[in-house]
Amino acid sequence: MHKNNSLKKLLNLYQSDDTIAALSTQLNDTDNAKELINLYNQAIPLIEKNLWKNEIAETELRDYQNLFHDLENIISSDKTPDTRYNFIIAIPVADRPQHLKSCLNSIFELCTKYNYGGFENGLFKKISVLIADDSQNTENIIKNREMAEHFTHSGLEVIYFGLEQQKEIVSQLDNRKTKNITGDFTSDNFFHKGASITRNITYLKLQQLQNRNEPTLFYFIDSDQEFQVSIQTSNKHRECYCINYFHYLNKIFSNSKISILTGKVVGDPPVSPAVMAGTFLEDLIYFVKQLSMLQAGQACEFHNDVKNNSNDASYHDMAELFGFKPSSDHYDYHCSLENTHNHIDCFNHFSGKLKHFFDGEHPTRKSYYQHEDVINSIKSARTIYTGNYIFKPENLKYFIPFANLKLRMAGPVLGRIIKAELGDHFVSANLPMLHKRTVNTIGQSEFRPGVTRQNNQIDLSGEFTRQYFGDVMLFTMIELTDKGYPQTNVSYEVLSDTIHKTIVSMKKKYTIKHREISVKIDSLRELLNNLEKKWHNTSEFDSNNQTSAFSDFNHFIDNIDFNFGKNARIYEIIKSEDTKNKHLKQIANAIMSYNDDVSLWQKILSEIKH
Repeated sequence: MHKNNSLKKLLNLYQSDDTIAALSTQLNDTDNAKELINLYNQAIPLIEKNLWKNEIAETELRDYQNLFHDLENIISSDKTPDTRYNFIIAIPVADRPQHLKSCLNSIFELCTKYNYGGFENGLFKKISVLIADDSQNTENIIKNREMAEHFTHSGLEVIYFGLEQQKEIVSQLDNRKTKNITGDFTSDNFFHKGASITRNITYLKLQQLQNRNEPTLFYFIDSDQEFQVSIQTSNKHRECYCINYFHYLNKIFSNSKISILTGKVVGDPPVSPAVMAGTFLEDLIYFVKQLSMLQAGQACEFHNDVKNNSNDASYHDMAELFGFKPSSDHYDYHCSLENTHNHIDCFNHFSGKLKHFFDGEHPTRKSYYQHEDVINSIKSARTIYTGNYIFKPENLKYFIPFANLKLRMAGPVLGRIIKAELGDHFVSANLPMLHKRTVNTIGQSEFRPGVTRQNNQIDLSGEFTRQYFGDVMLFTMIELTDKGYPQTNVSYEVLSDTIHKTIVSMKKKYTIKHREISVKIDSLRELLNNLEKKWHNTSEFDSNNQTSAFSDFNHFIDNIDFNFGKNARIYEIIKSEDTKNKHLKQIANAIMSYNDDVSLWQKILSEIKH
């Protein structure tokens, strides 16, 4: 006799739904495994619909998670072989052991809470993890290797794919021919190769690992992400494991001809601070204006309901480039202090978050999970989120293109190529992951390429350049795929002309934003100076605390000015003829070589030994 306690409990709770009431009756009338599995699959989306009608309750969430344990027990009791998909989760990482630990913890928690595939012989049967380590620091390498061992002993198989193992695979390749895909590195500098190159090398390892006798999906995520989501609850937000990712992905790939699926992220934006300065300054200006009209010692008024962010790209300075409506309104700052406090306390607390912006946080424009039936959310995609995409083994052929250029926007570029070839077999679904750019213990990212720090100065020029020419590459690719590329070749002359026109267009857009940001910098600086003068004469003003908080704000403005202001060096770099011509040539050569790279990659994959 199967126990269906959690399902019974939830069906009884939502009896007012006629369909659920009918399922409840069916549940009482059957103990057949196949019939029960079918009934569970019918009930789960209906339960979810009711679960999310109001603020999700912790007790109901636990019952929801437990019903999957009951379902797994029924599946294991069925004499029919379990042909559901296995998952290999690949995590490229470079000198981010704390991020990686949180990420692995989240996978372990997800497996524990939902038990997809069951647990046997000390391991979760259908879930394994591959750490692709691109770290330089020896201490971090040791930590990552030890983490793999720890989680494997705990029940989650984690395979460590370190620098030596990567070298072994790459050594079998002709480096001169594969440098566009796997880079051009010597054994002495085989680290910090970049996320795209590391992913491509990991593809080769996955080709070795796949078991052709068992259905398998490869699942790429980033080390600063977790298998949970952030949701709004009244004035607060909370993080929870409310999505059974593996259950739904198995269902999607089993019941359709989908080849590649991409999800998104909630929490911190997936884009660079290079394209978020304008929106953040807009919000800061409004925040300081509000403070100037309020009493310093007055109880904090920055606790209104969080705006439901329906605009996927509200954080982006140039959202219209990607088909989104540009955000015309400011976003409120939502104070996260809980005890009794005033506006000075709120200001002090916010000041400590400002530096997080340079690691990719947007303190006023985080995104939250909005429930939508996963199956109904499936739609044709055009962008790969490289921190959240899943595919069948035969699609290892879609390596990350132009990896050696180390430009940002690699996912959107790959997405356009895949879209041109796969059409509706490339989709997105409402399966977001929680994105956390910074680590609480240090208040910044552990490692972020293209961002350098010296004393109080933060230099984004490396990341900014990668973003700018990444945009050039993306919008060049959009033009080309609209004309039939890569199935149809393009001449070097046409290609160079397309890239040149894209650079001219992108330069114009970035220049407009540069002017807008410069004005906002001056405005914020003036407002902040006026606020400090006003507060200095109040009884609540604590010279030590307030001097520190205003100093944080001024350091932030100085760094914004250094990177985005009137005299910012980066704009001179991207506008220079030498820089333009160098990148034009690199991008053109990479695109011209792409079809040859595809043929070579297919040959390499076919020769990889399992």
